[in-house]
Amino acid sequence: MKSKSMLKYLIIGFIGGALPLAAYLSYNYSTSKPSERLLDGKKFHAKASGILDGQMPDLTAASESSLNSVVHVTTKVVSTTFQRDIFQEFFYGPGAGGKEFKQYGSGAGSGVIISSEGYIVTNNHVIENATEIKVILNDNSEYTAKVVGADPSTDLAVLKIEGKGNFIPMAFGNSDNLKIGEWVLAVGNPFNLTSTVTAGIVSAKARNINLLAERSSEDVVPIESFIQTDAAVNPGNSGGALVNTKGELVGINTAIASQTGAYSGYSFAIPVNLVEKVVKDILDYGIVQRAYLGIQISPITQELKEKENLPNLKGVYVAKAMEGGSAAGAGLETGDVILKIGVKEVNSPAQLQEEIGRKRPGDKVVVTVRKKNGKEEVIDILLKNKDGQTDIVSKEEVSKNNALGATFEELSDKDKKSLNLKYGVKVKALTAGKLKSLGITPGTIITKINNDPVESVSELTEKLNGVNRGVLLEIVTPSGTVDYIGFGL
Repeated sequence: MKSKSMLKYLIIGFIGGALPLAAYLSYNYSTSKPSERLLDGKKFHAKASGILDGQMPDLTAASESSLNSVVHVTTKVVSTTFQRDIFQEFFYGPGAGGKEFKQYGSGAGSGVIISSEGYIVTNNHVIENATEIKVILNDNSEYTAKVVGADPSTDLAVLKIEGKGNFIPMAFGNSDNLKIGEWVLAVGNPFNLTSTVTAGIVSAKARNINLLAERSSEDVVPIESFIQTDAAVNPGNSGGALVNTKGELVGINTAIASQTGAYSGYSFAIPVNLVEKVVKDILDYGIVQRAYLGIQISPITQELKEKENLPNLKGVYVAKAMEGGSAAGAGLETGDVILKIGVKEVNSPAQLQEEIGRKRPGDKVVVTVRKKNGKEEVIDILLKNKDGQTDIVSKEEVSKNNALGATFEELSDKDKKSLNLKYGVKVKALTAGKLKSLGITPGTIITKINNDPVESVSELTEKLNGVNRGVLLEIVTPSGTVDYIGFGL
């Protein structure tokens, strides 16, 4: 009896120890090998690492196809000042005996080949004020580039290189089709480390980070609707490619969010659909043909919703419809809410600006609006330029009114009266070029070239383009000060 009793307890003890062991082994087996589970009624495979099977894309093909289309852009910047010799001027006239003093600098960035003919898109800030631009391809061949055109409003520029090189353009994708969480590549030359590829996901769209706010002026209206990613981007990546898994260009990398100046989590790219429009305008017309709705807009916050008794947070609020503008002419009023541009919903100023930024003066857009009375209306709006016109500016007109990286305009009677001038031409806007590097700013009035009075834009352009020696400009600054600036050609 005693032996049977002991056997009974031994069997019970064995079973008691075996059960926890079996449970432990079963748990370890299930977490160390793939297993099929159900999530919301759907099967998926999970591993102990937490990475889902099939969710990591193969990025090698996209990387290889992109590298030969992304270039390294290097620049030289020369800023020139002109020191007057008042003693010599007293005897020999304005500008006599003066000397030029030059300061030299350099910069670097990236660019994307968009045509087999050698056209390249980059950021305006990469080549701004550059006096010399070099482009280095992935095969280390080097070319001198010229600026075809630039657009400070979107921070884009187009370059051109000449030669018989193997210029491999990158195919354009569709940035509208990008989805949050989609894998993308950033291809560029950070810290002069050429042909560098990093990967990440799209973390947001239509971001406005006020990167271009400091450029805001009468002639430069910043348009920001960035693609936000967590692909590592650093100084030198500017102007490089944001690429989808098919190897298509979906954006131009432009900025990082950083407290230190180096990458710390997020980068921002200009959507390729906006890039395509800007580039086409520059190639076709020499400038960007920009259209305007003629409104001031605000995002709809919870505070604004409650203040204006709005039904929801959707759309973009019309803070003011400008008199004589396209929107006011079509019946939009202050207090209306824009819900759609065409078939595209717009729920932020950045989204609306991007949609209008793809249009030209003379285009018609279909706008869905919720009026102040709560009723939705669909209206057609004919877009105008900032001067209230619907005409496209011709390439010939642009060439006529541009010289040395500047656009000029005739002096108004008001300008002549306020500054006590009888003649002169006003600098309307500046792009990368000689005059900007000399420190001339918009609003400056050029009254003489080499002591010859200038009375019209055509005369100024003709004189500047015809000079093949040193130039002395007599200018009147926006504050009314008369000064002289000299430079060589």
